[in-house]
Amino acid sequence: MTQHITTPGADAPAISTPAEAGATRTLLACGAVAGPLFVVVAAVQAFTRTGFDLVDHPVSLLSVGEWGWIQIANFVVTGALFVAFAVGMRRVLHPGRAGTWGPRLIGAFGVSLIAGGVFVADPGLGFPPGTPPGVPDDFTWHGIAHGFAPVIGFLALTLACFVVARRSPYPNRRAWAVLCVVTGVALQVLGAIPNVGGNFLPLQAAIVVGFGWASAYAARLLVLTRDA
Repeated sequence: MTQHITTPGADAPAISTPAEAGATRTLLACGAVAGPLFVVVAAVQAFTRTGFDLVDHPVSLLSVGEWGWIQIANFVVTGALFVAFAVGMRRVLHPGRAGTWGPRLIGAFGVSLIAGGVFVADPGLGFPPGTPPGVPDDFTWHGIAHGFAPVIGFLALTLACFVVARRSPYPNRRAWAVLCVVTGVALQVLGAIPNVGGNFLPLQAAIVVGFGWASAYAARLLVLTRDA
């Protein structure tokens, strides 16, 4: 006996055995927990690590110092969960709406997070305590690589928002499409503000918005597959 995993409006066959259906839902659940996990772990560190300020410092700087391994693990684990979600997303949607480029872009977002953990940021902006204020005079190769990771990640996530908006399989598609477009635009606007004013709160907001959208999308797919 086979079980069909489909979503309303999708034209992907997505036929699987009950065991494969369970595995697919587990992959979708990985995405649902990834965003909240990252935000909570980063927030706890932001409010407990001496010298860290959400206004003056990006969360990447939590990767340096004595307790930096926690944020490194946060990047890597969250990235792996989003990659797993991308696999589940493809299982559900491919070759239907958003079933090709949606998973690729979510997967690229996950890989960028893993890279952000593997390639550690350079100390700077006065953090950890004792570090000179301002940006470092010289960047290490891994600090440079780390700097590219969020740029690629937010671009991939923004494009994923637009792909899902245009090719959404959901009921109430118009409302969801508007939400996706607004999220994609907000990610680019909020992500650019720190480059102008040096205030990192908009970037922190972009993380909450973007990661929240990706996890909400995973949760929505999970609910729809359960109801199918």
